[in-house]
Amino acid sequence: MGNPAADYLQKKGVKPADFISFGARRGNHEVMVRGTFSNPRLRNRLTDKKEGGFTRYIPDGEIMPIYEAAMRYKETQTPLVIIAGAAYGTGSSRDWAAKGTYLLGVQAVIAESYERIHRTNLVCMGILPLQFPAGIDAQSLALDGTERYTINSITEIESIKPELEVIITRQDGSTDSFTAIGRIDTPLELAYFKAGGLMRKLREDF
Repeated sequence: MGNPAADYLQKKGVKPADFISFGARRGNHEVMVRGTFSNPRLRNRLTDKKEGGFTRYIPDGEIMPIYEAAMRYKETQTPLVIIAGAAYGTGSSRDWAAKGTYLLGVQAVIAESYERIHRTNLVCMGILPLQFPAGIDAQSLALDGTERYTINSITEIESIKPELEVIITRQDGSTDSFTAIGRIDTPLELAYFKAGGLMRKLREDF
């Protein structure tokens, strides 16, 4: 099972010796979206001990590249949520870290804390960065990634750092909930988010 970005380039006739870096190909969205979350040291708890850009597709449980799973979810119009730990986005402050996340169909991230620039970039792409309240995280809630998440009042956000209820529905039908903090930290970020992201906001203004 190869890297989707590498597979794409090879299908286009690019030899592995000519792949160069993602940074050098950042003008090609087809390459960059396939490379999002492809760090070989990435540890996704949905894939147990398997490292790299892989995930477990739900409901059938197949392990596959994150890009391929995201495209399957898009076909079924399933919006995605990332559940993360502390300092989410560290080392990923470049714009494509958020652009790729958006193109994969992610609508919200719920993390313990954020790297400052990446959090802003998520908002600018129209992705909602939510923060667990103090003392609560994925472990304390016993989350395993197979749950369905309902985030109430997203379309009604009118203030910075709003509090939003997150309802967790587990596969056995049981539910849990907590109040998350929307990390929209400034009035300008609020304007971007309400417009659906920076580019849509610019289109509105012009």
